[in-house]
Amino acid sequence: MPTKKKPQVTAAPARRRELLDTAAEVFAEQGYNATTVRKIADHAGMLAGSLYYHFDSKESMLEEILRTFLDELWDGYDTVLGAELGPRETLEALVTESFREIDRHRAAVAIYQKESKQLVAQERFAFLAESQLRFEKAWLSTLERGVADRVFRADLDVRLTYRFVRDTVWVAASWYRPGGHHSPEEIARQYLSMVLDGIAVRT
Repeated sequence: MPTKKKPQVTAAPARRRELLDTAAEVFAEQGYNATTVRKIADHAGMLAGSLYYHFDSKESMLEEILRTFLDELWDGYDTVLGAELGPRETLEALVTESFREIDRHRAAVAIYQKESKQLVAQERFAFLAESQLRFEKAWLSTLERGVADRVFRADLDVRLTYRFVRDTVWVAASWYRPGGHHSPEEIARQYLSMVLDGIAVRT
């Protein structure tokens, strides 16, 4: 008689979130390729075989980690973009939302920064490229609107500015630790005071 395949057990939401958080920390610290299911299981204090009751592969764990992060990021971004704020206020709100996401998903942001270029070659991670295009469009349109409305300097290179803002915001995932001396909102305020003094029209 053929051996019956064991059904995959669905973890309780809290336990599933805990396992994904552990996996995210391992992926962020050791890199996706160097991370094995056994390493994740060791950090979670369980046998590798037991982890397979909850997830079928490390790929599925990584996909869920990144989708959760991006879904929450876009929930926040879409709220900002739909609020019909001025370009400066939109930029401020997008930066603040970005730091809030780093606070909520620091490890996922670090993974996204380090691994995206390699992961997008895999069909199951095509959503990363789609999100990047949406991300670029949102930021560029905000900067372009600011220049057109004479809120930002007329000589501003919007694409260069976008890359600067993008990279300097998300690199914070490499040093930020939740529960530190500064809230994500305070870090965003300090960051914006430095950036906007450089791109806003001086009155």
